[in-house]
Amino acid sequence: MNSVLQLAPIVLFVYNRPEHTRVTIDALKKNELAQESDLFIFSDAPKNENAKKNVLEVRDHIKNISGFKSVAIIERQENFGLAKSIIHGVTELVNKFGKIIVLEDDLVTSPHFLKYMNEALNFYAQEEDVISIHGYVYPVQEKLPETFFIKGADCWGWATWKRGWGLFEADGKKLLDELKNKKLTKEFDLDNSYPYTQMLKSQIKGLNNSWAIRWYASAFLADKLTLYPGTSLVCNTGFDNSGTHTGSIDLFQVKIAQKSVEVKTIPIEVNQIAYDLIKKFFKSPKLFLFVKYLQIKNLIKLLAK
Repeated sequence: MNSVLQLAPIVLFVYNRPEHTRVTIDALKKNELAQESDLFIFSDAPKNENAKKNVLEVRDHIKNISGFKSVAIIERQENFGLAKSIIHGVTELVNKFGKIIVLEDDLVTSPHFLKYMNEALNFYAQEEDVISIHGYVYPVQEKLPETFFIKGADCWGWATWKRGWGLFEADGKKLLDELKNKKLTKEFDLDNSYPYTQMLKSQIKGLNNSWAIRWYASAFLADKLTLYPGTSLVCNTGFDNSGTHTGSIDLFQVKIAQKSVEVKTIPIEVNQIAYDLIKKFFKSPKLFLFVKYLQIKNLIKLLAK
């Protein structure tokens, strides 16, 4: 099957975390389709003098990468920040190639990640109801289906097509107004199990600069679905305070899949069993405390303005 796959380009966004970047790239190189894949790396410029040393170290490392069909490096000359970097980079490449696989510098992939992403991109290429493919799945305790759909979109190892990313709306206020007008905030928050609406409000106020909450809202309002694997093909290693947008509370860690995930015909609709299990995970006491911690941080930032 691999020989007939039309492989999507991989885009990796890096900044100032040399060790995370090395681990991410080393894992990606072990994927069975890595040597047949084109890799594009967007390296953001330092936002201040303190970041400069590590940015240069990251750039030195990525200049010596091998193990892919090709490697193209785009070094930003000014600091874009994560949201602007991703929005601009994804838009540029998906418009050029028609589809794309997206990673950040703290995402470690299973050796089967690229196979799953490319097979799913091809499998659902003509399915308008499917907006994206996701590689990470939350660490629920119960067994999930091998693949399933959830409404919206996600951000830890994902892929989409030009038609999917074309629905992205960068204006957070426009998205929030539509959610309120259609009385969809409860559903948007997974039946009040996670405060996505509050995250969107915080983005509008400038308390966060999340592109991901706007991607989720854009897909949700368009009534589109994302395909998830039942076992995670991605692990986020950024919960160590080394990143600009991470925290020290580590509730999302998973063991990545050691066998491939089969992409096959399933109903193109929200899988209620998976949806309920994810809601249950979000309602766990530890995650509740984590959310409160984030809300207090945002309140402090707001009062400081």
